[in-house]
Amino acid sequence: MSITLSQLEKSLLYSEELGIALNKKTDQQYFKWFLASLLFGGHISETIAKNTYRAFEHHGLLTPKKIVAAGRDYLVFPIMREGGYVRYDGRKSDQILRDCRMLLAEYDGSLIKLHEMARDNQDLESRLLAFYGVGPVTVNIFLRELRPYWRKAEPELLPIVVEKAAQSGLDLSAYDRKTITFTRIEAGLIRCRKEKHLVTLPSGGGAPD
Repeated sequence: MSITLSQLEKSLLYSEELGIALNKKTDQQYFKWFLASLLFGGHISETIAKNTYRAFEHHGLLTPKKIVAAGRDYLVFPIMREGGYVRYDGRKSDQILRDCRMLLAEYDGSLIKLHEMARDNQDLESRLLAFYGVGPVTVNIFLRELRPYWRKAEPELLPIVVEKAAQSGLDLSAYDRKTITFTRIEAGLIRCRKEKHLVTLPSGGGAPD
């Protein structure tokens, strides 16, 4: 199967797929994406990550205060079980609780504050890596879709994104990385990896008009 450049530039963001509106630029939406990123960054399938996020949403647990108030047992059951976890449910619940507590203690529960306090993109990534159980994969997931909205969000491109673009002859340097179009292209290329799509470019290459 193939996907055109036009389709690639209109790719649905992972945050949009979950109904998260990062373009609102609010702490509420940023935290939802942070929570989703913690799930996507775990040792589970994308389907279970999405279902678990929707379980948090269904039970009204989309702020750090509400999650902390719910407690570990409630996260394990019903949240994790509804999401489809059969392993790591306790470990993931502990991670989310610890990260919510840290966000509240160090940044008053505000990811906007975390971004403001960061000196630059490297410091931003270091602050995120300081959260329990958060590694480079989770940081990359979280920051990729924040590029258009956070000045200091400048994560490196995943090797698979560079590889898929090169295979297709798509010149990523022709795009401003801080635009939503580039973010959509990136999300689309990641999905191409999973679905084994080929990108079909118009004659003349992949530079934007």
